[in-house]
Amino acid sequence: MSKELTVKNNWLPVPAGVDLSGLDQYLKHANKVPMLTETEEKDLAARLRYQNDLEAAQTLIMSHLRFVVKIAKGFTGYGLPVADLIQEGNIGLMKAVKRFDPSVGVRLVSFAVHWIKAEMHEYVLKNWRIVKIATTKSQRKLFFNLRSSKQRLGWFTQEEIESVAKDLNVKPEVVVEMEKRMNAYDMAFDAPSESENDEVYSPSMYLEDHSASPEVQIESEELQHKMHTSLQDAVATLDDRSKDIITSRWLGDDKKTLHDLAGKYNVSAERIRQLENMAMSKLKSHIAA
Repeated sequence: MSKELTVKNNWLPVPAGVDLSGLDQYLKHANKVPMLTETEEKDLAARLRYQNDLEAAQTLIMSHLRFVVKIAKGFTGYGLPVADLIQEGNIGLMKAVKRFDPSVGVRLVSFAVHWIKAEMHEYVLKNWRIVKIATTKSQRKLFFNLRSSKQRLGWFTQEEIESVAKDLNVKPEVVVEMEKRMNAYDMAFDAPSESENDEVYSPSMYLEDHSASPEVQIESEELQHKMHTSLQDAVATLDDRSKDIITSRWLGDDKKTLHDLAGKYNVSAERIRQLENMAMSKLKSHIAA
């Protein structure tokens, strides 16, 4: 069976002997890996593409780790771990290496930038908030463009909103909505309080639970009791055979089939079905009265 270059979400390319627990050590060793010349890169890419040479793939990946680190540093403003950003970027790098065609005439780094950034974008959107801040393609584009367009802390002025909307070719209200999402923060539904005197507010403290209302519970219990009584009175109006069919088919713990009752009364299953339908009609009429 031939080996294939496989992209795994939990695999981070690391030079031999490097401990992943130390990010500084990883960065230091990544920068020590020699860069490839255009000829070397093209030769390695050809060996991977046409001979499925995994050693060539590893060399291509290792020699470009420094570029992933450089791109990851541009995403540090989102407050996410740099190591995680690098790992996601390395996944994009591996995808790029797998798809790189040396005959096109471009360098791998130019081709891989798109794949590296795409993985980092996806990671940021999934982890920046518990609730996804951007789900559609246009929202994702607006999210990252809006982050780069914001030159200061605080909310946009109306002039800035209109300027950004014009630059990004969207409506001003879309910019306002995305800015609200970006400035929102996650809150635990039931935030714990360290002491009784702490004023800690969480959604669980002010969201009403209508199902716990005494009035609703009493009303529900009375309605169930009324329906149960009406059903009992309606069943009592049936003849013994119809009563037994309804009870055996719908009200008993061990429910019977049409064929079971057909054998019991020595009639066809179709006849039992007819009797059941007539009994049901009687019950509905009695309850509705």
